[in-house]
Amino acid sequence: MKTNEELQKDVQNAIKWEPLLHAAEIGVTVKDGVVTLTGIVDGYFKKKEAENAAKNVSGVKAVVEEIEIKYSNTFTKTDNDIAHEVLKALKDNWAVAEDRLKVKVEDGWVTLEGELTWNFQRQDAKTAISFLPGVKGVTNEIKIKSDIKDAIEKKDVEKALARSWSLNAKDITVTVNGTNVKLTGFVDSVYQKDQAEKIVWKTPGIWSIDNDLVVEYDYALL
Repeated sequence: MKTNEELQKDVQNAIKWEPLLHAAEIGVTVKDGVVTLTGIVDGYFKKKEAENAAKNVSGVKAVVEEIEIKYSNTFTKTDNDIAHEVLKALKDNWAVAEDRLKVKVEDGWVTLEGELTWNFQRQDAKTAISFLPGVKGVTNEIKIKSDIKDAIEKKDVEKALARSWSLNAKDITVTVNGTNVKLTGFVDSVYQKDQAEKIVWKTPGIWSIDNDLVVEYDYALL
């Protein structure tokens, strides 16, 4: 059981522990397990690094990310420049079928659209462009449309969750409806909620996930 102050300190230390964030000034406020991050960084990847560091701290129920991205006054890169670099990064990634994607860039914010067959490809597409200078954010609207026609077996999804050491699969209910899997129940952290979803995304034939898992954690009143 942690107080708001203890959780705040844990999140601050987790952020400072990340090598990419040592010099970053990121503010952390906490109320009943909800963590708000503020500050300014010089790259989208640093923004995501701070968010992921906070999510992995025990006791965090949700993360509100309000970090701004600002580059130096000498940095000059147009949306056209960024778009060309995004297309090249996607083409260079062997896991991503870049010919099935569309890219839009507006004021440094990149939107990805299209269809891929696996979720790891969608994640790889986002990761491939996250470190590009000038990128201020990524909206990943890529849809998953699996080529596999086999029906999703509920028991296979449940067994996959049960194999994970980080989850208590007995607290998670799996519902299968066609190509969609819905998760309900309780987990101890945002990390576990994300981990459960990552495991389920490996299911052959899946198109979408409704992750309705609730993070349940007891907090001290002080």
